[in-house]
Amino acid sequence: MSPSLTGAAERRSGRPPRRATAAVAALTAVTAGLSLAFGGAALADTRDTAAGATTGTIAGPADARGKAAAPVVTRAALDPSLVAGRGADVAFVEQEAENAVTNGTTIGPDRAAYTLAAEASGRKAVKLAPGQYVEFTLPKAANAITVRYSIPDAPGGGGITAPLDVTVNGRARKTMTLTSQYAWLYNQYPFTNDPEAGLLHPDWWITECACVPSATTPPPTITKPFRPMHFYDEQRLLLGRTYRPGDTIRLTAPARSDAAWTVVDLLDSELVGPPRVRLAAANVLAFGADPTGRRDSADAFDRTIAFAQRKRLKVYIPPGTYQVNRHIIVDDVTIEGAGNWYTIIKGREVALDTPAPDGSVHTGVGFYGRSAEDGGSRNVHLSGFAIEGDVRERIDTDQVNGVGGAMSDSTVDGLHIRHTKVGMWFDGPMTNLKITNNIVVDQIADALNFHTGVTNSVVSGNFVRNTGDDGLAMWSEKSANTGNTFDRNTVQTPTLANGIAVYGGTDNTVSNNLIADPVREGSAVHVGSRFGAEPFTGYLRIEGNTTVRAGTFELNWRIGLGAVWFYALDRDIEADIRVTGDHYLDNTYNAIMLVSDYGVKDLYSIPDVRFKDIRVDGTGTSVVSARVKGSASFENVDARNVGAVGVNNCGSFNFPPTGSEFSLTDLGGNDGGGAAGPWLAPWMLPNTITCDDRPPVVAPPAPSPW
Repeated sequence: MSPSLTGAAERRSGRPPRRATAAVAALTAVTAGLSLAFGGAALADTRDTAAGATTGTIAGPADARGKAAAPVVTRAALDPSLVAGRGADVAFVEQEAENAVTNGTTIGPDRAAYTLAAEASGRKAVKLAPGQYVEFTLPKAANAITVRYSIPDAPGGGGITAPLDVTVNGRARKTMTLTSQYAWLYNQYPFTNDPEAGLLHPDWWITECACVPSATTPPPTITKPFRPMHFYDEQRLLLGRTYRPGDTIRLTAPARSDAAWTVVDLLDSELVGPPRVRLAAANVLAFGADPTGRRDSADAFDRTIAFAQRKRLKVYIPPGTYQVNRHIIVDDVTIEGAGNWYTIIKGREVALDTPAPDGSVHTGVGFYGRSAEDGGSRNVHLSGFAIEGDVRERIDTDQVNGVGGAMSDSTVDGLHIRHTKVGMWFDGPMTNLKITNNIVVDQIADALNFHTGVTNSVVSGNFVRNTGDDGLAMWSEKSANTGNTFDRNTVQTPTLANGIAVYGGTDNTVSNNLIADPVREGSAVHVGSRFGAEPFTGYLRIEGNTTVRAGTFELNWRIGLGAVWFYALDRDIEADIRVTGDHYLDNTYNAIMLVSDYGVKDLYSIPDVRFKDIRVDGTGTSVVSARVKGSASFENVDARNVGAVGVNNCGSFNFPPTGSEFSLTDLGGNDGGGAAGPWLAPWMLPNTITCDDRPPVVAPPAPSPW
């Protein structure tokens, strides 16, 4: 479910730089004094389709109260105590709109794809008609907010804009200009912006009619817009001063709004520090960069980088919004901004006159290492700025990512990336890359992908929300990703595919992550032998992760997945795989799934996965669903609120008299279950057939302390 983005980064070279003068220090001093007005600028909206088909379940209006309510702080819409020690340590505080004061309407909960509620954090949000509001009480001092929202698409696609008034304590009104230009995709992969489009692939099987349309007589009629998705966007705002705990922030869809409705999902608030200043650096302003964003600054960035490389200086980008409409090629250079709230690199997507050698038909803003074929880049360090793209459609051959190419012995820290295709896509071979403390949101595809031969690299402390494909992925196409770690990241609301996915590779680790609310065609943690990936060899460790509201419904198979799921499609999955210390909370269907495709069910197996010290709090169906031949062992796997039989063992669907082709080993300490009895009862072992292809779903209660 990850796009193929291969090929070399586009090369550009600028004129020789001017010699820096004492003006650099003066320019830096001026920019350091710039006020909080350098908040993230509003970007445009998308379209406005039939809202009735996508509003989700209406739970009734929330009560508006006359005084401020005590703030409810959550992480992934959960009590923070339930996810302590897992996920990214972020500077902001999350508050869900459904817990705030409002005279609007709560939508949800709903986990059905193609609904506004299903794509909301926690599967709930608040819908405002013009004139209605939602009001949050600050739990901590803050001078900045992020609003996650949705507004309608334009009837013919392309998006609309709409105002959202922001007041603090009833005063100090500011107006955000919301947009839906970067939301609202439709139809079959790779999707379209046109709500009235017919099937993109009439010869593909679709679930709506369980048929191949071009082979069906008469052809089926599809409801338009077909499969609306990717509804949400988010926007940041610096408030201009610091407000205290207990102050109230009211978001109002004003009566003058052209949007028929505005959905507010959540508010993140934070206390942003002052801009960072670097005096002993090559300042982009001295080389002609325009901090107002009116002129393209790409050539000025190139000149600054070339000068900094010769003089062994860092590059400094002061506060401002800089227009950059192509790749900036980086090698052996450190580039620092004043902080990602202050330094914004923003660009348009630009159509190329002729396709690039890698197949790209567009370029856009991005910082790229040299291609691996050209030796890659080394000693690149990027930090403290935002990258805002202009990607509104998915074209997998396009290199329109925030950060890309090959970068060894490098770091990417503290960036804020949105509206690119993939936040960070790395084509190896490359080694020793550290990706830390970044925020990647509102992507058409992945937030980050290690693609092909990435080794000994770490992705840690990053926050990801609203991706159109896997949140974080390791894809070992052509050569194995080896010795990498995804640790203490938060991934929320991937609208397609998985929170974290590993496709082949050797000696990799996925640990201490928090993954919430995957929507369709994937789940929270995925181990897949697919997409032409190299085999799993050595070990794979999945340790100390927490998932919530995962175990989604797979629309093509019409069955439920597991919060963690293993899929043997192209070959066996037979590495040393250990899943230890994970918590699987509020699973829509299963907690654990091991599966193969029916067409290869007798060819491939998953022979030995070891589960230990696992907690399962709530399953709509089973703790374990086995739909493949192979085996797994279980030790200290505790479960409660299990909706169906603990083990749904179908094996590879041959149902021999000797029992299932999948066997389970009980290593002790496996406790708990549900109404059907102990989840791992002795009579199930080692390979009792307990197959129910589509068991009834029993919605579990909300997670609670263990």
